[in-house]
Order: sequence, then C-alpha cells, then structure tokens
Amino acid sequence: MSAVPDPSSGLEAALSQAAKLLAEQPRLAEAQTDEILKVLPEQPNALLLNALAKAKQGHLAPAEKVLLRLRTLRPQWFAVHLELGQLYRRMGMGDKALAALRESVALKADSPKAWLAIADIHSANGDAVAADAAYAMQLRHSDGNPRLLAAAAAMSENDIPVAERALKDYLQENPTDVAAIRMLAEVAARLGRDIDAEHLLIRCLELAPSFNFARQNYAYVLSRNNRFAEVLEQCEYLLKSDVGNLSYLNLKAVALSKIGDFDNGIKLYEQVLAQNDGYSRIWHSFGHTLKTAGHIDRAVSAYRRSIALEPSYGEAYWSLANLKTFRFSTQDITEIRHQLSVGELTEEDRFHFNFALGKALEDQKEYASAFQAYACGNALRKTMINFSVHRNRLKLEQNKALFNRDFFEARNAFGFDSAEPIFILGMPRAGSTLVEQILSSHSMVEGTMELPDMIAVTKDLYRTLENKKTSTYYPALEHITDAQCKAYGKRYIENTRIHRKRSTPFFIDKMPNNYAHVALIQLVLPNAKIIDARRHPMACCFSNFKQHFARGQNFSYSLDDMGSYYRDYVELMAHFDSVMPGRVYRVHYESLVADTETEVRRLLAYCSLPFEESCLRFFENVRPVRTASSEQVRQPIYKEGVDHWRHFETWLGPLKDALGPVLEQYPEAPRSRLRFTWRSARRLLPARMTRLRLKTRRPCLMRLP
Repeated sequence: MSAVPDPSSGLEAALSQAAKLLAEQPRLAEAQTDEILKVLPEQPNALLLNALAKAKQGHLAPAEKVLLRLRTLRPQWFAVHLELGQLYRRMGMGDKALAALRESVALKADSPKAWLAIADIHSANGDAVAADAAYAMQLRHSDGNPRLLAAAAAMSENDIPVAERALKDYLQENPTDVAAIRMLAEVAARLGRDIDAEHLLIRCLELAPSFNFARQNYAYVLSRNNRFAEVLEQCEYLLKSDVGNLSYLNLKAVALSKIGDFDNGIKLYEQVLAQNDGYSRIWHSFGHTLKTAGHIDRAVSAYRRSIALEPSYGEAYWSLANLKTFRFSTQDITEIRHQLSVGELTEEDRFHFNFALGKALEDQKEYASAFQAYACGNALRKTMINFSVHRNRLKLEQNKALFNRDFFEARNAFGFDSAEPIFILGMPRAGSTLVEQILSSHSMVEGTMELPDMIAVTKDLYRTLENKKTSTYYPALEHITDAQCKAYGKRYIENTRIHRKRSTPFFIDKMPNNYAHVALIQLVLPNAKIIDARRHPMACCFSNFKQHFARGQNFSYSLDDMGSYYRDYVELMAHFDSVMPGRVYRVHYESLVADTETEVRRLLAYCSLPFEESCLRFFENVRPVRTASSEQVRQPIYKEGVDHWRHFETWLGPLKDALGPVLEQYPEAPRSRLRFTWRSARRLLPARMTRLRLKTRRPCLMRLP
C-alpha cells in the first residue's frame, strides 16, 4: 500500500495503528478506521485500510463498495486499482480484476505486485504467452540480479536475441541458476524450439523440484506438443502443493478433455467456474470441451458467457462461427463490426473477428462482403506465420527421391505387425471427419482424434540426424533398421492407447498432415490401413481459406499458397500410388456424397470390415468429435454443400492459377507434366531466378524432375 501524506500527526498515528492491526486483527483495524471516517469520511488512507480490513475478514462485497467509492475520489491513485484488482480476483471476477490491474500498471508501471497478479490471471486463463510477458515484467521490476533483470527487460520488449545471448552468457558462469534456466526455456518456447525448452525445464526441475513456475511452464510445453497424459502428471504434482490453484485446475481440465475424459473434464470445469465465474478464457475453454462432447447448446452458452465478460475477445466469436451450424444474429454482426472499428484490438482478436464476420455474412448470402472479411482475416494472419512454397516443394522432391520402389522392396519385412491403426490423411477440410465418423460407427472401430504420435516419431528421427541443416527427417530413414522400425511402431501403439476408450480391434488416427509421412507409416506399421480423403481442389482449398486453424496449416492463409500446397500433396500421393500400388485407398468426397452406400461398402471392404447398417447412419453416432466439422457430421449428408465454393468463384482466380492441371484433371492426378501459368511458375522459382525478365507470359509447359 502506498500512503497519501497527511499533515495531521494525530491522524498519522491512528492510521499507523490501524495498519499494524490489519495483519493479525483485521476486525480491530476496521473499527479503528471506522472511527477515523466518522470525522473525515473521505480520508483516502482510512478508506483503503477499511476496505482491506473488510476483505481480510471475508466481507468482499462491502470491501468492493468502499474501494469503488475511493476510486471515484482518487482515480489516479494506483494502489486503489491494485487492491480492487486483487479483490476481484478473490471474487472470481477475472476480467474485472485484469482491467483494474491494467489501470494500476498504467499509473505505476514498476509495481512487481501488480505485474505478478496480472501474470497469474493470464496463467489461469490459459494464456501462457501473456502470462510469461507479465512474469517478465514482474521480474524486471523486482530486486534481483542485474544481469537477469537486463534479460527480463529484453524479453518484456520482445528483444529475444538480446535476451538469449544474455542468458546464455550468464549460465556459462552460473549453470545451476534455475531462474535463468527457466527464462532461457521461455526464450526457446517463444522461438518455437519446444524440444530445447523441454530439456531446459527438465534440468530446472531436476535442480529444484518445487519450482512450480518452471513445472507449470513444462506442462505448457507438453500441452503444445499434445502430450496430455504427461500434462496430467504435472498437474497432479502441482495441485499437491496448491490444491485450489485456478491455473493448475484449468490446465488439468484441458488435459482431461484432450485425452477424451470429457465427463471428468466437464465436472472439473464446472467446479472451477462455480467458484470463479468471471474468467472469460476459462469459459471459452469450457465451451470447446462441451462442443467436442456434443453438448452444443451448453457450448454456445459458454462462448456467450466468455463474450459477455470480454466483448473484445475475437476468438470467442470465431468459436461460435466454427460450430458451422451456428447462425449469428443481426445484433451479433453489428457488435462484430463495432469491435473491428475499435483501434485498440490486438491483431489476434482482429483476425478472429474477420473470420467470424466472413462466416456471418456468408450465411446471409452477402458473398462479396464475406469474401472481403475472409481475405482481411487471412492477410493479417499470414503476416504472423512462416510458410514457403519453395521449401515445401523441396520437401516433396526429397520425399520422392528417397522413397522409390526399390527403397520399399528392400525393406518389405520391416516394422511392427499391428493392424490396429487406420490412418485417415490428406488435406484438411477434405471430408476426413466424415470418413472417420462413418468408420467409427462400425462396432469394430473406435474413432479417437488427430493424434500427434506419428509426428512425434518424426521429431525423434530428426534429432538423430548429424546434419541438422536438412529441413526434414527423411534422410534418417535411409539407414533405419528393422529393429528401430519395430520399436517405433510398438511405441506408437502404446502411446496412443490412452486415447482409446473401447476394446475394439481397430482405431482411427485422423491427423491430415500424416500424408507427408506415408513412407514412415509403411516402415513402422506395414499392416496399418491408409486412407486418403480427397475433395475437389476448389471446394477443399476455399474451405481452408475460410477456416482459421488454432495451430499449424500455415499454407492456408493465401489462395496462391493453398493451390501450390494442394498441388504438391496430389503429386506426392500420386508418387506413392506409383511406388506402392494399392497401398493407399482413396475416398473422393463427391462420390461419397453422391452414392453413399456404394462408397461405404467399398471403404469397409478395404478395411477388411463386414458391412454394418450403422455406418450409413453415422450421424446418430454420439462419440466426441474434435474437428471443425464436428456438427456437420452429426447430421445426414448435405449434398448442397458440394459446390458451395462457386458463390465465391469470381474472386478465386489466384487459386485456379496455382492449382493448374490438378484442377483441370480432377479427380485424376496429372501423370508426368504439369501446366503452369506465369503466376504459378514465378512462385515456384527461387527468388534470384524470378528477377529474370521472361519474354512471354503465355502458359508454358514444364517437365518436373
């Protein structure tokens, strides 16, 4: 508490006595300040001590009343806003608390107490990035090692190279300073180097097992890598020392939901929100869990509650839009447009609002305005991610060059012999969720989620490479042994078991990006089924353009990038069709919609499954569905949606150009020659070559290597 000076020495003595009583005898402190306020009803220090004494006794509403009165009298006194923020935290009103605390640091930016409270709120909300930034500010303004304070200052200003160098230099001399190790782990996490961050945090916890802040950071890194069973282990450890910690409880609820334990996840959210219902981000996370579990009306209510608490929270609006079957009201659209007109929006909130507005206007058949909103959202999002058509092309060529027919014939006996997995892969938004829903309606098949476990194997393989300059793990497969393949296959089966709730012979892994890892799947699990879900390139790509993905799919924020990525995907799958004929089964979305029963029977035959009528009534399957199509696959097939992209065809010229012959020859893949326009050819050439002046811009033919 920072006191406002008062010239009266008698008053100062009375206030000093009240302050001493506050810690151990708050009732007497309240009585003392009551006496002062009878004489001086607007005395600021007496009012502040009176409010603190009331709060200390658990009288939160009366304390709030006094603090609000004091805020009116002294709006520029930072201590009032700080204590009001702390009070709102106790009352479970997270967004009000955050607003008050932000006012306090606006008035006094060097208050470590305020920054620590802000960090704790962000952490409870699950916003790890904002929490880390606030913790850095707290450390920056705390007494401590000046070298670490300098690093914290650099981190708070997002000068990551300076912070990294300072921390590494410091740790050369002080290798066991756990605070510095944790800070360096945060730097690694910000740079996307999760493996480095994980190793640093493990070292940190080896040195200081009770360093809960580092343990919480470790849990966040595990969460980002979808290792939720391990997240739960860390949550249990953390909760032993702080059983009611809102941040830990929220993280545990997320992890329970991610491993498919929705009943306990929902119960935990209900428990947390019953005591702390003022946190918009927790309501938002709760909405995701309810949506996945199929409780759509409750999910909508949770998202609405999140919006009511934080009207500028764009992701909550996008979450409503992402239900696909939800329709915004005219009032909703007005509010979205109002928020977009507010200059203080973060970039993340702004692009979420744009994606939500695009969906709202598309539902109203205002296609030109809808496309403009989608384009704005994508353009902003693209500035925040890193994707290179050229790098993606190099990966494709490396894949094709390494994994030829001779490669697979020489290793035809490799791998773990389990036939349990059914991989559904391909482009996102290509109908894979529908295929999964159909198969998981069979009595012998369990649907799980987009499992990260095969991608975890690729990261492990990449770490074995001596030459880390290569952009892929593929060279590691040139020298892999049968024993290693068996071990990786067995590990995959064991690690995915946590996602299986039924004792069926088969389960589904619906990670679309696994299409780039077909060679690895063949090596480690040669008996697994592989299904390529494919959709008309215009429909699929535009559906991706309308979709904001929480993580990954960085190709999807530009029509040009999207077309190039789709074309490369088709070419890679055509390569595998050539070197492993019949290994991958292809389902075309349009055929599945046009003649569902015939296509379902063929699909089941490929999976060596007997026909079951329930597969045709997949929409009655009540299993949890985590993807953007969750509500669409809970309804009968909607044939009118097949050509919905044509409403936007006027604006999709760049996509058509980038797709080239893949569009012209769909559903077949181009065989040996691809036709490029000037636009698409320029995008594939290295930068130094695009500076050359070509004499013609007519379509040209180009033979690929």
